[in-house]
Amino acid sequence: MSLSKITPCLWFNGQAEEAANLYTSIFKASKITKTQRYTEAGKETHGREPGSVLVVAFELNGQPFVALNGGPQFKFNEAISFQIDCANQEEVDYYWEQLGKDADDTKQQCGWLGDKFGVVWQVVPTVLKDMLGDSDVEKVKRVTVAMMAMKKLDIAELQKAYDG
Repeated sequence: MSLSKITPCLWFNGQAEEAANLYTSIFKASKITKTQRYTEAGKETHGREPGSVLVVAFELNGQPFVALNGGPQFKFNEAISFQIDCANQEEVDYYWEQLGKDADDTKQQCGWLGDKFGVVWQVVPTVLKDMLGDSDVEKVKRVTVAMMAMKKLDIAELQKAYDG
């Protein structure tokens, strides 16, 4: 019996290849696995030039994705985001900087940011999950208040709040 996978499909307006190249350059152990191009077939519906990129299949740290050049009908928003678990502040800083590069002012509180394509990411230190899962309600409250005041998450400041 084979396991089925769930593959997120990201809808772009002509930037699928650029986005896939950017993401695979940022995330280690990532690669583009396939590029498919529009053909003459269906041009009256899709309106794309034959030979232009239709979809780019890629993997980020083993997670499959598809980037589709579907057109301007749909835009990304915060209702869907991709969470990046970071082992330390160095990783938080790296992903925050790389994904936020060339983006409009889309840095939001609690480690959320939109990239230059509008795709939304959560850059989260794994230690935060442990802190928020603590049975000590006061510790959780302090960490939550500290987190809500941050855009990019700062592990040292979260730890100070946790420790009281």
